[in-house]
This record gives sequence, C-alpha cells and structure tokens, in this order.
Amino acid sequence: MKKDILFPQVEGVSVAIVREGDAGEYSWNVFMINENKFDLKDITIRSKGYGPKEGDQQMTSTLRHHIQLLSSQSTLKIEPIDPAVFHLYNEYWISYYVNNQIFDKKFIFVPESIIEKNLVFIPQLELQGILHT
Repeated sequence: MKKDILFPQVEGVSVAIVREGDAGEYSWNVFMINENKFDLKDITIRSKGYGPKEGDQQMTSTLRHHIQLLSSQSTLKIEPIDPAVFHLYNEYWISYYVNNQIFDKKFIFVPESIIEKNLVFIPQLELQGILHT
C-alpha cells in the first residue's frame, strides 16, 4: 500500500523555469537542478498545466519523462514551456531513487508567477528564471 511506503523529505533538488536567448527573442525552458553530492537515479518527471481561463477549466497535455541518471551537482533540461500557459498552475511531479530509497515531490508554479519582476539569477544555470525549491 502507498501508505506503507516511506517518502523522505526532498532536499537539494529544485525546478527552474528560465528565460534563454537575446532581448525580444526569448525561449523558456524547464530545468531540474541537483545540488546534492550524490547522483539521482531512475528519475520520473510528470508535467501538466491546469486552471481556470475565462470561467472554464483548462488543462494541458500531461507529459512524462524518464531519466536514468542525474549526476551530483548538475542540471537537466526537462522541456520547453510556452508562455501561453503561464496563466495556469504548472506542475512538475518528480520521483527518483537514492540508494534504493524513493523520493517524491511536486513543484507547482502558481498562475502569473512566471513574470519579469520575479526573475532571479540562477547560478547553477547562469540564467535568469523562476526557481522553485
């Protein structure tokens, strides 16, 4: 049963939505950051967007990614993200293993949080973006 599985707290793993490119020609991408001194193995990432738009419920397609390994103190580009979905909740549910122990966390970017005034410099990526820890 799921209730019998121990899910320890996730530490040292972040998700960032970053802006890349030159002024006026930006693209947006989602990255996973592993700041730990150990590798993450057998990573599953599920992403989706959801929320209201003009009174109706809107939902994006659910995307799933499987990554064998994310080395210690490294980053991984998960996927591009379209600014047309920034008005939605953008959820990244990440599960991974460390020494046969499963870790699991949802990273949710709330509507309208991915805006210019919220951008910060993310040293691991050397880019401006929104960091969710």
